[in-house]
Amino acid sequence: MNGLLHQLVSGIASGGIYASVALALVMIYQATHHVNFAQGEMAMFSTYIALTLIEAGVPYWGAFVITVAVSFVIGAAIQRVLMNPMANAPVLASVGIFIGLLLMFNSVAGWLFTYTLKPFPSPFGEGPPLFGGFVSRHELGSTIVTLIVLLTVWAFFRFTRLGLAMRAAAFNPVSSRLVGIPVGSMLALGWGLAAAIGAVAGMMIAPVVFLDPNMMSGVLLYAFAGALLGGITNPLGAVVGGFMVGVIENIGGAYIVGTELKLTLALVIIVVVLVVRPAGLFGKTVVNRV
Repeated sequence: MNGLLHQLVSGIASGGIYASVALALVMIYQATHHVNFAQGEMAMFSTYIALTLIEAGVPYWGAFVITVAVSFVIGAAIQRVLMNPMANAPVLASVGIFIGLLLMFNSVAGWLFTYTLKPFPSPFGEGPPLFGGFVSRHELGSTIVTLIVLLTVWAFFRFTRLGLAMRAAAFNPVSSRLVGIPVGSMLALGWGLAAAIGAVAGMMIAPVVFLDPNMMSGVLLYAFAGALLGGITNPLGAVVGGFMVGVIENIGGAYIVGTELKLTLALVIIVVVLVVRPAGLFGKTVVNRV
């Protein structure tokens, strides 16, 4: 029973990371109707920026804030420079851009920082586990940070005029332009926020998996499974789906398929959702009358 409870708590902690990346995927999907395959590599590159700042003597939370800001600028620049000219391009052209970004970030990170595994510091200390040994300090701290980020993003979209304008631009860009909303700027802001959220996820997961150019490949797969499970068109559903995938991964990996095969659980979730309920648990199926 204690083992099951520990796996559940660890799953919630991991699910918070997947929920963050899933939310970033949904934000880009709502703006472009494509999945950003480079989301994980962008988060990885941001984490390397944070490590470089920390090694240069910048305090952890100072490096955290700077990295989030730099990641926001990188995400907004990608939208303006690469994606904006591709607004009316064929679907495969946009997919090619995403795959190219994935390869570019991975290769540049390996070239600049090498492919050697590097430890990433945790800001939450190395003390003994808390609450009777069920949760480590980093698991608890990363879950709190992730929840703060998710709640902040939710409040931004729910209660601010800028957040409402971003939602409108992503949902219906033509009508948004007619009422004076600068759609291009809103989409760039969305890309920036997605990159910043991904950077937070990367910095929270790096102390667990160690830092290397390929560290986010599995995380991206779990996050994609979470986004599909909750609903690729529903930000709240994607967050819930991310937490669910984290719990399924930990419990299934510990008691069903083993740790070596638990990545296949994400693939199973993706296939089952696409076959049984493509819109996800919280998504809506849209039917167009022709």
